[in-house]
Amino acid sequence: MNVRRMDLDSLYPGLEDLRAKARRRIPHFVWEYLDSATGQERTRARNRQHLDDVRFMPSILHGETVPDLSTTLLGQRFALPFGIAPVGMSGLIWPDAERLLAKAATEARIPYALSTVATRRPEDLAPHLSDNGWFQIYPPPDPAMRRDMLARAKAAGFRALVLTVDVPVPSRRERQVRSGLTAPPRLSPRILAQIATCPAWALGTLRHGMPRMALIDDYAGKTAGLSSISHAGYMLRTSPDASYLDALRAEWDGPLIVKGVLQAADVPRLEAAGADAIWISNHAGRQFDAAPSTVEVLPAIRAATGLPLLFDSGISGGLDILRALALGADFVMLGSAWHYALGALGPRGPAHLAHILHADLIANLGQLGIADLSDLPKRLID
Repeated sequence: MNVRRMDLDSLYPGLEDLRAKARRRIPHFVWEYLDSATGQERTRARNRQHLDDVRFMPSILHGETVPDLSTTLLGQRFALPFGIAPVGMSGLIWPDAERLLAKAATEARIPYALSTVATRRPEDLAPHLSDNGWFQIYPPPDPAMRRDMLARAKAAGFRALVLTVDVPVPSRRERQVRSGLTAPPRLSPRILAQIATCPAWALGTLRHGMPRMALIDDYAGKTAGLSSISHAGYMLRTSPDASYLDALRAEWDGPLIVKGVLQAADVPRLEAAGADAIWISNHAGRQFDAAPSTVEVLPAIRAATGLPLLFDSGISGGLDILRALALGADFVMLGSAWHYALGALGPRGPAHLAHILHADLIANLGQLGIADLSDLPKRLID
């Protein structure tokens, strides 16, 4: 272990340390965008509570174990059982976030998912990805716009497509409103005062430019039924139905993942539509404050399908990843965590977070006496 790694380990041994440092280095209105949920944040609290309720029985006298953390998903072998989930406007949270995260994912040999509403286009990230790029699509109502987006993602080398289905209407994130954040962001005196307290963020933003929804901006004024001055976000405000999923499946010839699933009853129609994987998510409590936690719905969805299951919402360390895998997930995705890492340490942050998660997985698997992730259910209590 080199000196720099030792220094980071001593200063930031866990995700919560990165989160605390990021809060001091990111303007308040940006922090509220990153860290808030909707309503009274009850769903967010349920995610944490129900993860904590999942317990394992340690096991002894297994000798030295050398866990294998590599995982096969959708025909690919990844070095670790977790990846980087799509987060809208990443570049607002930390300057040049999408490029930094794409590079970090490639170096760690894990997947990186780019949001439709990122501040970088798929083409911008092509040089920084191998075959680990996923493109997340918020469903535009204009078929021509959708087909062009898919073609651009495919040409840029993105291998899998993620359709997000749990944002039929905009959510009310009250903390964001109170912070002064608007869409698009406006440099009011209040916002400028917040920026002034965060020089690293401010200088980085000055260097890389004011964050915009770069991909969506390309279609402004070119979409049927919308004024040329319409806010770009309106081009995505539609709730997909079964026919939309069918059209998407017909237009995309790679792996198709449906994100935002919470009901086992929805699984048969997703399978019939040709989904290749199901992503269990409640958007980390950012959409609906009376939703179940993802942990409590995971077992029923696992029982309902043989498709690969991805999992997110509430993950705060390696132990949480093991909890999800033990209950039936095949892979775990984190979103906010990577941005806490960027906010805390800039370009060094994502690699350090990957290190933290890797070390946490190894330590906890050692306590369980497990070398193969498939053996995790044997150690579950109850």
